[in-house]
Amino acid sequence: MEHDDCKNNIVHRLSGLRIDMDEEELTAQETALYDRQIRVWGVDAQKRLSRAHVLISGLSGATAELCKNIVLAGVGSLTLVDPRPVTEDACNANFLILPENINGGRSLADVCCESLKDFNPMVRVSAEKGDLMQSDGEFFNKFDVVVISCCSSKAKKLINEKCRKRSRRMAFYTVECRDSCGEIFVDLQNYTYMQKSSDDTAECQLDFPSLEEAISIPWMDLPRKVSKLFFAMRVLDMFESSKERNPGETSISDLPEILKLREEMCNAQSVKDYDSLVPQSLLERLLAAGTKEHPPVCAILGGILGQEVIKAISGKGGPLKNFFYFDAADGKGVIEDISKPHAG
Repeated sequence: MEHDDCKNNIVHRLSGLRIDMDEEELTAQETALYDRQIRVWGVDAQKRLSRAHVLISGLSGATAELCKNIVLAGVGSLTLVDPRPVTEDACNANFLILPENINGGRSLADVCCESLKDFNPMVRVSAEKGDLMQSDGEFFNKFDVVVISCCSSKAKKLINEKCRKRSRRMAFYTVECRDSCGEIFVDLQNYTYMQKSSDDTAECQLDFPSLEEAISIPWMDLPRKVSKLFFAMRVLDMFESSKERNPGETSISDLPEILKLREEMCNAQSVKDYDSLVPQSLLERLLAAGTKEHPPVCAILGGILGQEVIKAISGKGGPLKNFFYFDAADGKGVIEDISKPHAG
């Protein structure tokens, strides 16, 4: 018993997130509701979840799945930010939205907030107004996890840096689904966790780069055979940023300009075979999707991201580092460690 108590204290000390851990025990209602989860990951992990505060900006099909998963898991609170109106495309991908919500004048954050409250009444779910780009750094101090979607690469990098400058260490994620393809980015800063093996528990540490640092690494210094989706997403990010568009606000009519940008970016990176690294056929698929998302892919992305958020909060188990890609065309999910130059 002393060994277990000691190990739990180590987890508190080592976890990458500094979640307030007072002496309060789980209530009888919490213990009963989360009984099956407690059997899987223990009382300590559930206590940390119940005291964690999560911010999600951008309500897509993928983040809706994430919201469902962490609300059912029992996070302390969930704050939603998305002032956009409900559209038919959003309704088709986001199961939290009902057809009668389309063109009803309410924001995506308000509609999703209302739906999520029915999933677990013990979780505090709220909708926040405002633009995170304009929020001062102090706004982020109350959160342990920040997830960003449906905004420009510039906005993601800026919010990531705001989170990194806080004295309170937090987990930062981005997620995007473009029809049948998806990308997740993870930044846990300097993260230490406990990894269990068959006969031991070892202390492990990982250093995560910011989004700005990760996507600024020269392509020639990346590991061999990096997912083509990584490069395709960077080309689209650059194009959308130059046009001041959000993800998906492109179409096949933009292809000529995007192919020209692909050539310029590849030349700048000393890459000669443009189509091998960033296939035109892949760009065409991503452009044809527009703002549409493929619900099964959203479920996969939201499921994986939900697991990662729970691991980051609990400090148990090795996290994903630091990009994840899924393409329904081949049914494969790929983890890419793009964090520093790789030799050879």
